Amino acid sequence: MAEIKVQEGESIENALRRFKRKVQQEDIIKDIKKHSFYLKPGDKRRAKQALARKRNRKKIRGKPSKSWPRGGGRGQGTGAWSPPNE
Repeated sequence: MAEIKVQEGESIENALRRFKRKVQQEDIIKDIKKHSFYLKPGDKRRAKQALARKRNRKKIRGKPSKSWPRGGGRGQGTGAWSPPNE
């Protein structure tokens, strides 16, 4: 439970700002939204797997591929064009 004490001479706006920050840090709103309706166990599992896929995609996107900048992906060359062998 988020609780703040209004200090002497502190404005209501500042106290409200501190309260909102504390609520956000304690994830109270996220918890309320999560428990606002019932999720069947299968739906909960699917949501958890979707979050894991999203997290992995984001992790992969952040790391540059080792082979991408060079090589062109066709196998043997240095990236320079050469005419096809006949």
